[in-house]
Amino acid sequence: MSSSVPRKRVRKSPEARRAEIVEAAARVALTEGLECVTLRRIADELAVRPGLISHYFPSAEDLVAEAFAVAALGELESLLPADRPDGTPTEYLARYFALSMGEAYDDISRLWINARHLSRYRPVLRDRVTEMELASDDRLEALIKEGIERGEFRTDDPRATAIQILVVLDGLGSHANSDRTDRPASVTRMAVTTAERELNLKPGTLTPNTP
Repeated sequence: MSSSVPRKRVRKSPEARRAEIVEAAARVALTEGLECVTLRRIADELAVRPGLISHYFPSAEDLVAEAFAVAALGELESLLPADRPDGTPTEYLARYFALSMGEAYDDISRLWINARHLSRYRPVLRDRVTEMELASDDRLEALIKEGIERGEFRTDDPRATAIQILVVLDGLGSHANSDRTDRPASVTRMAVTTAERELNLKPGTLTPNTP
């Protein structure tokens, strides 16, 4: 007669459990939309009771905002890492465009569209959207300043230049739900062209390449 050994349940720390909940919510937000981030939906995702989710996030609004922030921060770290041990600012900026203009980032573009729309009605989410927009501004401005210090870029206002580039990228990203097969190459390159012009770079310097 065979005997079975009961599986020992691993009790997760509150920090680990909360991180697990937020990561699951961020995945749902990216693939299904922020409207699908509910306490019950995330409980189903993790095969736990909804009460466990509400213990960490009594309000679904808080979970939605946190899910967006985690997904957006993950995007920022992937596109434009704060730690750049290898390569020049020019190379990192070219890499940034190559990644942000690829189809792989359509999901995050859709999430930004989704978040900006919903933030009109959800103040907690609006605060996180603003926070992540400023984080993107800061990160790109820091890269531009580094490029100026190294003599690679020239601009009188790094902050304004960073915002101009991001505004163009946001505009292009707003078409993530549309058919872009007939988009002219000059339109696809608008963010790159803007950066090269504002940073006094030779045309073609930032042409996206596969990193």
